[in-house]
Amino acid sequence: MAELNATLLSIPAAAYLLGSIPFGLLLGKLFGAADVRKAGSGNIGATNVARVAGPLAGILTLLLDAAKGALAVLLAARLTNDGALWMMIAGLCALVGHCFPIWLGFRGGKGVATAAGIFLVLCPPAFLGAVILFFLVVLYWRFVSLASISAAAAMPLLIYFFWAPHHAPPYVVTFGSLAAALLIVYKHEANIQRLVQGDEPKFSLRKKASKEDVP
Repeated sequence: MAELNATLLSIPAAAYLLGSIPFGLLLGKLFGAADVRKAGSGNIGATNVARVAGPLAGILTLLLDAAKGALAVLLAARLTNDGALWMMIAGLCALVGHCFPIWLGFRGGKGVATAAGIFLVLCPPAFLGAVILFFLVVLYWRFVSLASISAAAAMPLLIYFFWAPHHAPPYVVTFGSLAAALLIVYKHEANIQRLVQGDEPKFSLRKKASKEDVP
């Protein structure tokens, strides 16, 4: 019993440390770019990495940031026999690790890609709905930040409707997805201000420094 309790208690710490791996920073340097925190938007997320270090670096950052969220949930699922409580806890801890990594003085990314990995495992239909919404917003308005906020805000509702046929999700998943959405929106506070003021730059694939937000 004591060994089991120790294993369960290790899940949040392991998930946080996994989520805190700064793939954007590491890949930016690997691809020969300067510190991505000192260029473009200053964010370690995929969009800024793509602008500073190139599209391939950005795509790899997106995939790895999503993978660490997914892996945290999968590990918790394996250790707890698909226990929704621990899967959600692991996902949230990985998200917090990405947004507030200990290695970077607790100044990390916005959490969108990591959250995508989390909800891809927890509820694939809800993940797909959020991805579709994200791309629709980007295509129509060309604001990555607005698309990220929209997808995050919609996730709790998508989870509720798509969790399982005729079944609402467990309360821990409902409130956990709401907490994740609120954290992502909070991390976009500066972008929300720029959107309101009309100063938020639009999405562009050009390798140009800008203040546009990234996931």
